[in-house]
Amino acid sequence: MKLFTKIVSIVLLGCQIGLFGQNISDDSLIRKANQEIYNNPDNAVKIAKKLLQKQKDVNKLVKVYLILSTASIAKRDFDESLKNLLVARELVQKTNSLNIKTSVLIAIAMQYQQMDFYSKSLETLDEAGEYLIQLPDNDPDKYFETARSYALRGMIHKSQLNPEIALQEFLIAARNFEKVKEKETHFNQSIVYYNIGYCYLLLNQLNKAEEAFVKSLEFARVINANSLEAFALKGLSEVYKSKKENQTAINLLVEAQELSKKIGDLTLNEGIYREMAENYLAMGNQHLYQAYNGKFFEASFNREQNELSSINHAIDVHNKEMLKKTKEITDHYNILIGVVVVIGLLIMSTLLYITLKMKKKNRQYQDEIHNLIRS
Repeated sequence: MKLFTKIVSIVLLGCQIGLFGQNISDDSLIRKANQEIYNNPDNAVKIAKKLLQKQKDVNKLVKVYLILSTASIAKRDFDESLKNLLVARELVQKTNSLNIKTSVLIAIAMQYQQMDFYSKSLETLDEAGEYLIQLPDNDPDKYFETARSYALRGMIHKSQLNPEIALQEFLIAARNFEKVKEKETHFNQSIVYYNIGYCYLLLNQLNKAEEAFVKSLEFARVINANSLEAFALKGLSEVYKSKKENQTAINLLVEAQELSKKIGDLTLNEGIYREMAENYLAMGNQHLYQAYNGKFFEASFNREQNELSSINHAIDVHNKEMLKKTKEITDHYNILIGVVVVIGLLIMSTLLYITLKMKKKNRQYQDEIHNLIRS
């Protein structure tokens, strides 16, 4: 289940661009790229690269690199995704837009969550929260980013097997997404209800789980998101598996598998194969169990290989950040030492001056006293 949390969380990145003001042509291209990310990520990359060729505005460049990052994740190329995200992070330092800064930080937090760097993810979310509270209450981005932040926290707590806490965070996320009257949030709402369904599943509340997965499925179908639809079907299949209705579960998985052929998502396929294997095992079909179990291990191995390079890259980035912080602390410490030394020298010089001056006056007083005695 932890594997599926990763893929559904990254889809939250896909709609982070649409709420910012842009000119008509750019808005149209970005909307098109967002729509293509999970059905045709190669086309999304193509559109984004065209935008890069003509864009000079920092804010718009950040949005385009976020599209490239998300499309790379959809292609399971985590290393390329991280590279584009790091470019966006560098660019965002040149903007004063609180909206853009918040969006990029949450995207980075999601990337950390993907690689199971939960403490780093939560730390980045806290940093994003500092910008988030500065957004005006009537800004739709405030609801949007608040929802994404709570959704991500929910995914982390769900991965840590805290479904009660995660469920409350997902419900807050759902309420905030509902306040954003934009079609783009259908992606996000599908993901959130998918996760709500899994929380209810973990809590053995099967009827509520089914309702949540159905909602996730409905949102996915509104926007023709094959990937999200397949995940919702897989979630529903797990409800029926828990009810011992294995054939119904398999029928849903077959439908999900057909959709997954158009996507080529290793994580999605991995989940489908595992569920297929478990259902066939429950039905006593050893032949199909072994076939799908083999496919599951193959997909799992391929996914882990894809993620490995990204994790290594992330570790390198983290080490560079630590070196940078260490240098900053060292430089600051050296400056403090210099200031202390200068102040110390000034104090010593002042004391020496005062001492010499007092000695000089004492000599004068002594001479005057001697003169008075002689007279």
